[in-house]
Amino acid sequence: MTETASFKVFCLECYKNTHGMKGRDAFNLFKQYGVLDYIGSFYKVLHGYGHQCIVQDIDEFIATRR
Repeated sequence: MTETASFKVFCLECYKNTHGMKGRDAFNLFKQYGVLDYIGSFYKVLHGYGHQCIVQDIDEFIATRR
């Protein structure tokens, strides 16, 4: 598994745990809004964030696409 792929899984796990979601639901949300592509594109920036900042950033990303 690449570093980027591992980080995407980490972000998904942080997100689902913070929001009390099932893994499948969080994954479907990420897929619906292109979050995994976003994480891949901004890996170098996001990788330096703490998990709370990552979740907040993902929430903002999703909110702008709703």
